[in-house]
Order: sequence, then C-alpha cells, then structure tokens
Amino acid sequence: MSLAQYLPLVLLFVLAAGFAVFSVLLGPLVGPTRHNKAKLQAYECGIEPSPQPLVGGGRMPIAYYITAMLFILFDIEMVFLYPFAVNADALGVFGLVEIVLFIATVGFAYAYVWRRGGLDWN
Repeated sequence: MSLAQYLPLVLLFVLAAGFAVFSVLLGPLVGPTRHNKAKLQAYECGIEPSPQPLVGGGRMPIAYYITAMLFILFDIEMVFLYPFAVNADALGVFGLVEIVLFIATVGFAYAYVWRRGGLDWN
C-alpha cells in the first residue's frame, strides 16, 4: 500500500483549506462596509437594547439556563439509543440488558431532576 493512493484526499483538503482562506481574506475586500449606529449595537430580539433587563433587577432567571442544560443532557443521552436500535438483533440479550440499565439510569436522573424541582417554572 503506497502513499500515492492518498494524494487525491490530501489535494482535496489543501483545496478546501485554500478556498476557506481565500474566502475569508477576500470577503472584507469586496464586501460592502456601511457601518452605522444601529449595526454596531447589540441585537436584542428587535427591541431597543437596554443596559439592564427590565425584569429581575438586572438578573436573568436561571430557569432558562437549567432547562437548556437539561434538554442538552437528556437529548445527548437519547442519541445513544440509536446505535442500539440499529444493532438490536446483533447485540442479543447482552444488548437488551445494557439498554435496560441505560434507560434505568436516565430514568433515575430524570426522577432526581423532577424531585429537586428542576422542571418547575415557579
């Protein structure tokens, strides 16, 4: 097996990297540069930006962040079910036991979060 077989792949990576660098360097040169006050301000969902939020005395409610983290946590855990679904026949009883243990672990985590009030919006 010679390294000549990998030459097209290396050339493809070099071409892709060259195109990326070329695009990044060429963009500011040929693109429009019309700066104004509105474009230089932070965008806050179409409303006038304020130095502090109107609700909560300047603090954002942490429930939003907790909900986002819980979604990411349980979403990533559920992604691990896909390989089992694809290879369920090949894994046999061992795979079934492992997936039941995995689902039980996720269920215990969900029950813990629920009991601690992580899903309440009060």
